[in-house]
Amino acid sequence: MTGTLARESEVDGAYAWVRLAASVLLCTIGGVAMWSVVVTLPAIQAEFGVDRGSAALPYTITMICTAAGNVIMGRVIDRYGILRPVLGASVMLCLGYLAASQSQSILQFALASGLLMALFGCSVTFGPLMADVSHWFVRRRGIAVSICASGSYLAGTIWPPVVQHFNSTYGWRATHMGIGLFCLATMLPLTLFLRRSPVSHTPASKAAARTGQPIPGLSPGVLQVLLIVAGVACCTAMAMPQVHIVAYCGDLGYGPARGAEMLSVMLAFGIVSRVGSGFIADRIGGLRTLLLGSVAQAVALALYMAFNGLTSLYVVSALFGLFQGGIVPSYALIVREFFPAKEAGTRIGMVLTATMLGMALGGWMSGVIFDATGSYRAAFGNGLAFNVLNAGIAIWLLSKSMRRQQMAVA
Repeated sequence: MTGTLARESEVDGAYAWVRLAASVLLCTIGGVAMWSVVVTLPAIQAEFGVDRGSAALPYTITMICTAAGNVIMGRVIDRYGILRPVLGASVMLCLGYLAASQSQSILQFALASGLLMALFGCSVTFGPLMADVSHWFVRRRGIAVSICASGSYLAGTIWPPVVQHFNSTYGWRATHMGIGLFCLATMLPLTLFLRRSPVSHTPASKAAARTGQPIPGLSPGVLQVLLIVAGVACCTAMAMPQVHIVAYCGDLGYGPARGAEMLSVMLAFGIVSRVGSGFIADRIGGLRTLLLGSVAQAVALALYMAFNGLTSLYVVSALFGLFQGGIVPSYALIVREFFPAKEAGTRIGMVLTATMLGMALGGWMSGVIFDATGSYRAAFGNGLAFNVLNAGIAIWLLSKSMRRQQMAVA
């Protein structure tokens, strides 16, 4: 086992909070790979003389590799802990950005972005870090996991303007070299805070954690599948505003700049939502938090269908961010409640991969529906239908879980 084993007293203690702060920074820094490829897309298209579809190839490969990496690296941390994967991610991000800066074709750039920067790089700084943080908290697990998950939103808030500034000033190749060196220089020192292994990784606790607290009448495999379906459904709905709000504002005559501002508002309120949902989850549990967020997101989608004025769209976008930010972290809490701790990395990675695939599916479906109907109204309705599926799964699982609690009391 890598690192020094933790003492029971360190769970929920001062060290756990220091470790959480380091994890948030790692998530924010490592998340650059998810955003730099988007910001650099126009420069890549011009550099290699390709069409827009080919220029979007690096983003598609990055998303697929990040999704796959959540599962692969989740299994790794279940076996070896988080330290080695994060060390490797620091090096791979650096190598990936350096390789991308020397690319001579769009395919080389896409492979550097996907295989090096995403699969073995930024994927480690999302699901695996959330799983690791969950081992260090019991009383405040909800808020801790939610704070860690906010790192991805912080990355989306901080990195795009930074990357755009340096792309415009020094060019995308120099910018990529700088990002790679920055990742290595900042992430390696932060790994010093991750040297201790959590209590749930000790031999004694592993033996105690071989059995979880399953839902009566529901096998672990079925529960995992239901959570995966729920993850796809909620994020298919979530993708409609997040992916298409800029284009939607352009179609309404407000211009893409207004849409970009609404997206920023949405992400900013999403950070507030993720932190706030953690406080709520510590009081009502992961399943109830998922249901609350799902119902609230459905309300926001309905409001998008009812209002399309400029001011109202700003307000609804803020509400959408405020309502949906807590959904994804709630899956990590549900996994920790109903599955053994030793499987946390793998199972959380599988559900978070499903949410990312849901975002990709929802973005694509909304575009197809718009092309077929000439309007985003039907696309919002499609998102609302997937949202109902997510809420239905949450309600059914909650009813089964409440039966387990009644049996325990009896």
